[in-house]
Amino acid sequence: MNSPSPTQPSAALAERLPIAVLRALPHHLLSALMRHATRVRLRAWKDWQIRWFIRRYGVDMGIACTSDLRSFTDFNAFFTRALRDGARPVCRGGAEVACPADGELSEFGAIDHDTLLQAKERSYSLTQLLGGDAARASALSGGHFATIYLAPRDYHRVHMPLAGTLREMIHVPGRLFSVNQVSARHVPCLFTRNERVVSMFDTAHGPLAVVLIGAMFVGSIEQVWAGEVAPACGAGLRVTRYPSAGRGAVTLAKGAEMGRFNMGSTVIVVLPPGPLSWHTRLTRGAATRFGEVLATLG
Repeated sequence: MNSPSPTQPSAALAERLPIAVLRALPHHLLSALMRHATRVRLRAWKDWQIRWFIRRYGVDMGIACTSDLRSFTDFNAFFTRALRDGARPVCRGGAEVACPADGELSEFGAIDHDTLLQAKERSYSLTQLLGGDAARASALSGGHFATIYLAPRDYHRVHMPLAGTLREMIHVPGRLFSVNQVSARHVPCLFTRNERVVSMFDTAHGPLAVVLIGAMFVGSIEQVWAGEVAPACGAGLRVTRYPSAGRGAVTLAKGAEMGRFNMGSTVIVVLPPGPLSWHTRLTRGAATRFGEVLATLG
């Protein structure tokens, strides 16, 4: 049997080297520069950015609200483009959980007490994901989760998996490691180390958490009820509570837009404990489409 050449690094080593470089980079500075570059309104610059991006990533403009590239004021407006009407029908069954975003299903399954699966042989804490409050996490302990990675070519708005009323929004500061399959395998507790925005909802089926994870070059995370929430360099953890009714209350229908990534990253949906059936088409690495059935409760 031939032994591997010592001059050729193993696949694992080849993956770890970029991660080692990534750890040393000034995450927030680079992301701030990207945020600025994607909002330049000089027509020649933004048109070049958009055309290059469409060619490089094979973006399907047939599902966009408009295919007129000149109508986008800057690259970020193109990146966060809306869908045309009817492009993504939303499942209507009362117990059906709608997929919140176009992307790739990285992981999904049951939560083992307080533990979620990040990747093979790597896990992380539900309590830490939701901002470190054990009481907040306890209602979802033993529930279910789905992690969806949004690639550059995907539609980058995030929608409600179930109808719900917002109870809390938690902004958790942190690093901005790139989020992809390689970093999930090699960066311990990736999703609890990165900056993120947690939205806690009350639904007819129990509590629901939708977590938008920041990443390298994610210029910002926006929520429809609050505008731009992240980044907030230098700020500590921030918790904003909302009333269940009356002035300031936020109630959203299933499929309604709840937020967006200005550049892309990952969404984690956390569902309450109880009977749940994942849709039979779901496998790790499967493509997801906003609005299709993710799971059925009960």
